[in-house]
Amino acid sequence: MSETFEIIWDAADESDTVRLAETLAGWAAPGTVLALDGDLGAGKTRFSQAFAKGIGVPGVVNSPTFTIIKEYKGAQLPLYHMDVYRLSEPEADELGLDDYFFGDGVTIVEWASLIEALLPPDRLQMYLAHTGGETRRITITGIGEPYAAWCRQLQGMGAR
Repeated sequence: MSETFEIIWDAADESDTVRLAETLAGWAAPGTVLALDGDLGAGKTRFSQAFAKGIGVPGVVNSPTFTIIKEYKGAQLPLYHMDVYRLSEPEADELGLDDYFFGDGVTIVEWASLIEALLPPDRLQMYLAHTGGETRRITITGIGEPYAAWCRQLQGMGAR
């Protein structure tokens, strides 16, 4: 069984979410998988945009709601940005997601809990929740290495 480590990142405003995304982008490597869930409008796409910028993706990154998967070429790594909100698990399975998950880039999956059975066993799970006004509580669960180590590092940066 993979090691699991969970922390809470309290974001006072959007800049705290951006700082988290940029930090994680600095640790990303080929095969990194970030599984995002959360309230509507809690910042999943904003997190993804900041992460993309952190790995050197130029231009606009927007939600792939209707295209399901968007691929971006980053200076450091390619980014595979998915929004599986409108997919059933069998439909998602037909897309050959393993090619992305175990490929040469980073995969961010928005609404990841809808395809949980298809996700790789090791990943960084994040749940973004509104906590009033501009504040967000981001529950981050590192499943397996290096993700549990990432959570320990974030704890040293003020996460609890």
